Amino acid sequence: MKRILYFAYGSNMLSKCLRSRIGFVKTLGLAFLKDRKVVFNKRSKDGSGKANLVQSPGDITWGVLYEINVEGLDKLDKLEGGYARVNVQIWLPSNNMVEAVTYISDNLTNDPRPYKWYKEIVLSGAREHNLPQDYIAYLKEIPVKPNDHL
Repeated sequence: MKRILYFAYGSNMLSKCLRSRIGFVKTLGLAFLKDRKVVFNKRSKDGSGKANLVQSPGDITWGVLYEINVEGLDKLDKLEGGYARVNVQIWLPSNNMVEAVTYISDNLTNDPRPYKWYKEIVLSGAREHNLPQDYIAYLKEIPVKPNDHL
């Protein structure tokens, strides 16, 4: 069975979330993207912002590197509506570089704030994989929209 490297930086960092969506998931550990910044400017159907990547020289986006089946990638393509799958160079803490896929959107919102429940999923995934404390602190500072639709 063919496997693909997938870099998660949003809600899919939470292993149980990704596993519930696509089945087989092998966690390879934390990794990062250079010259990109995670923001919550992807327009969501629920009116909130979802995690997205923007070009940002000198910044680093931490996330989780997974190995997934090709079938899982097909499922992600369908589930990640509004995102495009792209190939990226991911860096491991060992300073080795690998090729992986991730998702980026150009479907942007003018109100780049996630709902609190979504931000909590992202933070749970960051904590689960022991992302650097200063990066977790950055995520905690992201302003949220009130959960008024719940």
